[in-house]
Amino acid sequence: MKKVLSLLKNYKKEAFLAPFFKLVEAIFELFVPLVMADIIDVGIPSSDTSYIVKKGLVLVLLAAAGLTVAITAQFFAAKAAVGVSGALRKKLFDHIMGLEAREVDKAGTSTLITRMTSDVNQVQTGINMSLRLLLRSPIIVFGAMIMAFTIDVPSATVFCIAVPILAVIVIGITRFSIPMFAGVQKLLDKVMLSSRENLTGVRVIRAFNLQDEEKNSFYEKNNALKTKQIKASDFTALTNPVTFIIVNVAVMFLIHKGALRVNIGAITQGQAVAILNYMSQILVELLKLTNLIVTITKSIASAGRVSDVLDLGACSDNGDVPLCQEDHLTKEYVPIVSFDHVSLKYTPGSDDALSDISFDVRKGMTVGVIGGTGSGKSSLVNLIPGMYEASDGKVIVFGEDVKTSDRVKLRDRLGVVPQKAVLFKGTIRSNMGIGNENASDEEMIECLKKAQCYDFVSEKGGLDAEVLQNGKNFSGGQRQRLTIARALVRKPEILILDDSTSALDFLTEKHIREEIAGLKDMTVFIVSQRASSVMNADMIIVLDDGKAVGIGTHEELLKSCEVYEEIYYSQFERK
Repeated sequence: MKKVLSLLKNYKKEAFLAPFFKLVEAIFELFVPLVMADIIDVGIPSSDTSYIVKKGLVLVLLAAAGLTVAITAQFFAAKAAVGVSGALRKKLFDHIMGLEAREVDKAGTSTLITRMTSDVNQVQTGINMSLRLLLRSPIIVFGAMIMAFTIDVPSATVFCIAVPILAVIVIGITRFSIPMFAGVQKLLDKVMLSSRENLTGVRVIRAFNLQDEEKNSFYEKNNALKTKQIKASDFTALTNPVTFIIVNVAVMFLIHKGALRVNIGAITQGQAVAILNYMSQILVELLKLTNLIVTITKSIASAGRVSDVLDLGACSDNGDVPLCQEDHLTKEYVPIVSFDHVSLKYTPGSDDALSDISFDVRKGMTVGVIGGTGSGKSSLVNLIPGMYEASDGKVIVFGEDVKTSDRVKLRDRLGVVPQKAVLFKGTIRSNMGIGNENASDEEMIECLKKAQCYDFVSEKGGLDAEVLQNGKNFSGGQRQRLTIARALVRKPEILILDDSTSALDFLTEKHIREEIAGLKDMTVFIVSQRASSVMNADMIIVLDDGKAVGIGTHEELLKSCEVYEEIYYSQFERK
């Protein structure tokens, strides 16, 4: 919560002026019953039309002044609320982009989307309402009580009984409703996840005729959300009727008491009406305050969920740690990548995804990583750019421990092509620019040619060809080739191909490997389940259930590694 409210420091002026002008509006409103009392007690009994008109104009002026300051307060409150929500959304996005991959996996994409949209919007509403009403309503309530006491103490004692009872009810409802609305937001996460999975996987669902099952699953989650929302809303809805009952009972006693006081001449009729007006003001403001409490309750729950994301451990991008100098890397005995007894757990207490892996890679080497599904191939190469941090051991890249290195500078020297080919809406040029925004058209075209995608790019319009969301206007193999070209235009010192040619035919893949092999001084990691993709590598790492069961060349592993031999001969005939 503190992290959210700390953003208000940039809007100190607005945060002060909004409640200040609402306070001024409240003061104007408190004078209205007194003016009405004068009209009833002085103007009407004496039939003094000019006096009534004069007092009527005072009421108009109070209303106009109140409207002016109310609009001004709304302007400053909205400016502060929108500004804070915009800054919060940016801060949240920046933080998520800096999170370690395991933290993103743990939180879940749908949850992060909900917290960046629905929760931040709820925080914005809460800030806006709080700046406008959180000070105004209590001022009206206590101000009306004080004004009533200045008119007649015995009549005003009714206020001393009614207001504390109302305060207890509001506080009690608030206390129990906060966890309820937090539960509503959690169920909203589940509905968001279900919606996202069904919309992105609609073709698979239709292919397997799972529409009815997915509909029922969605209805179940949606109904759970609806039930929770109704329960929370019903509970908070009790506030208004309970408030009305207490205030109306207080008004009954007030009318009775006021009538008796008027009858004995202790107060005038106008003063009795003024006291009733003050009670009405209290009623209106308490209703506003209870609705405000409900809004604040939702906002507090949402702010807590946003803070939970901001509390997630970010990658340690330590800019003070210098990277090793380039000339150090030219020395053959200094490995460019070194794994020193590395193990990896995705979550504390879980089984090892990788276990006690050690190897050294010199500059310019091509390293193949092969193994069965779930053997830990992607986990291994994801440790190099620091997507995940080793649970035990050290991952040394460019002579620095990845855990303490400057991640930004580290990744500037890497090119990564992930398993899932991801393209962004825009053009071929804008997507290539992600790899290197300063690349010339000639450099982009050269990389497109190396990745064997220049022909189909030319057919679609060249570098200015449109790329739809997620690259849906390209086939799976075309998307893979474009992501390889995007990584090549970066001119990386280390290129990581994480099973990034799985959708390509063998001939196209062969041409791409040949083009990459011709790039001097580039260290390449090739992750694949195809033996043909890695058999010409300088070093092959064979993984099985997270363990390195073989490290060596193709010929060495065929003789010494049973797992590699089994993989190879499942794809090639024995001679």
